[in-house]
Amino acid sequence: MISLGLLRRVCAVRPMRTAQYRSLHMTKLLRYEVPGGGSNVKMESPRAQRGELPKMSLEEYHALREQYRGRKDSYERQTTINYSLSMMFIFLAFSYASVPLYRAICQRTGWGGTPITDSTRFTRDKLVPVATDRRLRVSFTAETSAALPWKFVPQQREVWVVPGETALAFYKAKNVGDKDITGMATYSVAPDHVAPYFNKIQCFCFEEQRLRAGEEVDMPIFFFIDPEFSRDPAMRNIDDVVLHYTFFRAKHDDQHNELFGEKENASK
Repeated sequence: MISLGLLRRVCAVRPMRTAQYRSLHMTKLLRYEVPGGGSNVKMESPRAQRGELPKMSLEEYHALREQYRGRKDSYERQTTINYSLSMMFIFLAFSYASVPLYRAICQRTGWGGTPITDSTRFTRDKLVPVATDRRLRVSFTAETSAALPWKFVPQQREVWVVPGETALAFYKAKNVGDKDITGMATYSVAPDHVAPYFNKIQCFCFEEQRLRAGEEVDMPIFFFIDPEFSRDPAMRNIDDVVLHYTFFRAKHDDQHNELFGEKENASK
């Protein structure tokens, strides 16, 4: 227990020490001098050193505000124009690249009834016929665009294959027009969900075909159906497959005739 006398003595000493500390601190502050300025140098505030701002009339204020707004609006308009032009060029490039990009994806994955043409999938184990009595009938159909004066027909109506067995089929094309024409074939498989199993090893549809006036050619297609077809439960009721081709006139065909038509006619 602390005695009452000791407690009173401590309480009397603490206020005195606090007062001494404050007095010493203020003494140090009063003795502070600005270096090189003497003891009576008066410090001016930064605002006083800058001086007062020039006074502005109401008309000048409105003119300055309109000038600022004009610059801001001009910057925003230019930014909007730049973004709009950038988006326009992006969509334009995408529109040109969308068709070949979509076609490449379909050829690789079999989407949209497009047979697979990815050569990395043509391994030896895929080219082994499946031991089964179930045979698939592959039918062939063809048509041509109204802008293409060609006669295009399959040379056989159908072939019978088993999954894993390679097959060779032919189409016949004849240019019945009086000019040399370049055509491009598109293709599809029906039903659509059979396309991932329909693989083309070689086909005339892989590149453009140019026929002279009156020329007739045979166009081969070498294909097989993936052996996984027979193991897919979704393909259990599929016994008929249709391979369809449509020939269109190439977009650059007119330009080709303008550049090389005279030379080709002279060579004849």
